[in-house]
Amino acid sequence: MLLLRTDHNHTDFKALVETLNQELCVRDGEDHAFYNQFNGIESLGHVVLAYEGDIAVGCGAFKFFEVGTVELKRMYTPPIGRKKGTATLVLKELEAWAKELGNKRCVLETGKNLPEAVALYSKSGYRRIPNYEPYLTTDNSICFQKTLN
Repeated sequence: MLLLRTDHNHTDFKALVETLNQELCVRDGEDHAFYNQFNGIESLGHVVLAYEGDIAVGCGAFKFFEVGTVELKRMYTPPIGRKKGTATLVLKELEAWAKELGNKRCVLETGKNLPEAVALYSKSGYRRIPNYEPYLTTDNSICFQKTLN
């Protein structure tokens, strides 16, 4: 599997995010409009794409959250890339990139209705933290953090 560091302008990233948004619209139900307002990609200057051959099979990104901390965003593996370790590879590459840029911590928000994501982050060393803005009052949100070693 090939990993590519790029930014939010990459055509394959845009296509994967569109598919992700369609899936989340179904899974989030009526909460989707709330979450969607925080999921624009314009501020994502650090994107990782995973490829099998010339097919994009996964993505993830981060944005700067506060000094020394990045927030992971838009993690997605379409069905063709699942059960192959794709998400773990993308996550590790994002963490390495964030660390190279001097960051000490990653944070993220995911949903209770995304058990695959919760399992990925839990097995990857993330620990649950109190929800942060803008997710303080959303019952479906789960926030995590990991210290980068």
